[in-house]
Parts: sequence; C-alpha cells; structure tokens
Amino acid sequence: MYQPYPTGTQLPEVQRQPVPPQVKNAIWAMYAGAAATIVGVVIEILTVSATKTAIEKRSPHLTASQVSSTQHVLIIGFVVSGLVAVAAWIFIARACRNGNAWARTTGTVLFGLATVDTILSATAPVAGPVKAWWPVIWLAGLVAVIFLWQRASTAFFKGIHPS
Repeated sequence: MYQPYPTGTQLPEVQRQPVPPQVKNAIWAMYAGAAATIVGVVIEILTVSATKTAIEKRSPHLTASQVSSTQHVLIIGFVVSGLVAVAAWIFIARACRNGNAWARTTGTVLFGLATVDTILSATAPVAGPVKAWWPVIWLAGLVAVIFLWQRASTAFFKGIHPS
C-alpha cells in the first residue's frame, strides 16, 4: 500500500545563537576596512600625477613611454586590487556574522598577507598620501582580528552557547 509523504510536518527550526558584541565589533571594523579601501582607491586615482613623479624619481633611466606604461599598470592594479579587497572585506564580514569559523581563519590569514604587503609597499613608487593611507586600512584589519579572537568570539564560532 502506498502512503503519501506527509506535507504538514515541518522540520525543527535551527536556533542560531546571537552574535556577540566582539564579533559585531569585528564586523564593523571589516566594513570600515572596506570603506577605507574605497577611500584609498580614490586617493590613488586623485594622486596619479604624484605617482608619476615618484616613478620618475625612482627610475630616472625610464623613457616617458615607460613611465606612462608603469603608471597605467600601477593605477589599474590599484583599482582592481581595491575592488577585490572590498569584496573580500564584505564577504568575510558576512561569513563571520553567520558564524562560519573558516571566515575567522581566512580573515586572519588575509590580515597576515596584508601586513607583509603593507611593509613591502613602503618602498613602492607611489604618492605620499597613498603610502600614508595604507596603515589606516591595515589598522582596520588589526582591530577586526583582535575582536575575532577574543573568548566570546571563539565560543560563537565553535557554536558554544554562553552560560
């Protein structure tokens, strides 16, 4: 005898624990990092002529065409990497809000890479305001990582309900 599948039965709703303040603060820091990255890209675009001058000073042997090409590559690189960084900030922030433990680890690894990049970029031939803004973005990452690894955040990512 054929028995139809019951349609009135609903699966129990999974209870998500509330996002602790530490994780909320980390998420806000990540959104601030995304906003700071956008501001950084704008600064990079607005200081194109200063970047060109920095390239000329650093490499006086380059022809005008080579300086122009280098400048264009740098600007395209700034814009593309800036857009990728903004997407990463937002993606990681939303994944952290959802309690995905991999997002905390990934965000920390990306912060480590950003630390190396910030240090190595100190000698890049770019305008002074651009170099001055990079640590602002880095600080947003530092704040986020500090909040993500606090005890309450760890409990949230492990799915442990606070008592």
